[in-house]
Amino acid sequence: MGPTCVGKTGVSILLAKALKTEIISADSMQVYRHMDIGTAKPSIRELSEVKHHLINILSPQESFSAGEFKRRAVEVIDDLHGQERIPVIVGGTGLYIRSITRGLFEAPPADWSLRERLMQMEREKGRGYLHGYLQRLDPAASERIEPNDLRRIIRAIEVSLKTKERITELQRIQTAPLPYDFIKIGLTRQRRELYRLIEDRVERMIQDGLIEETERLLRMNPHRIPLQALGYKEMALYLNGTVSLDEAKRLLKRRTKMYAKRQFTWFKKEPGVHWVDVTGLMAPEDIFSKVVKEVEILRRIIYPQG
Repeated sequence: MGPTCVGKTGVSILLAKALKTEIISADSMQVYRHMDIGTAKPSIRELSEVKHHLINILSPQESFSAGEFKRRAVEVIDDLHGQERIPVIVGGTGLYIRSITRGLFEAPPADWSLRERLMQMEREKGRGYLHGYLQRLDPAASERIEPNDLRRIIRAIEVSLKTKERITELQRIQTAPLPYDFIKIGLTRQRRELYRLIEDRVERMIQDGLIEETERLLRMNPHRIPLQALGYKEMALYLNGTVSLDEAKRLLKRRTKMYAKRQFTWFKKEPGVHWVDVTGLMAPEDIFSKVVKEVEILRRIIYPQG
């Protein structure tokens, strides 16, 4: 696990090869077909080297959830365990990781009309209104959720209104971890270096055809979730004439850095992670060597005679 651009893909492929196993992608946007450049999917060559699960399984018109990820991931995990192989789960979607390491309560499905009404209330009554509303519905949830995290605030209100129960109480009752032992490995980099890699990736995505990929995606009448993905949201603004290309790139770089910061914050709350600082290392082979050197239990599995 780790933030976007830190180097997860390359090292995960080397790790899967060393373990003679397969990879389960824990990325909420790589599940969609036709969204390759913007989601930084493994290349065709990388996908051919190691079998990947939960990549390219949905059309952009479909929706996906952490609960669905958990169900599908468990099927693959159990299948690989039946073959006496250790699955490698890799990704940056923190909720997906948490759904299997710490459990996930089964919340009601999204009610988009309710969410839109709540958004309208926030616009009409002013910034912070929904956080105050949540405070009245579920004080514990309002303390845990930042006042500016509108997406999570709306979800907490939605769950409370649909179930007539507080989301914190539902989570407490229903959440249970899966019966597996995990070796949790987190990759981290010095923040300045990571931000430079993010900027380089954005420029490379544009060169590789992100604008054209976004045009094709828009013609497919996609579900609203894929359209909110980093890269496509900004390029759509450029394509509809709202911003210039330079401004779209600036927005994408800034939002990706903000996303990476949120990922750091999320994963730091995950217990039992072996954090490996890969600052200065760019080649997957070098990152893999450092990971194996620093994570003793992994080294014993890969090199039992060493």
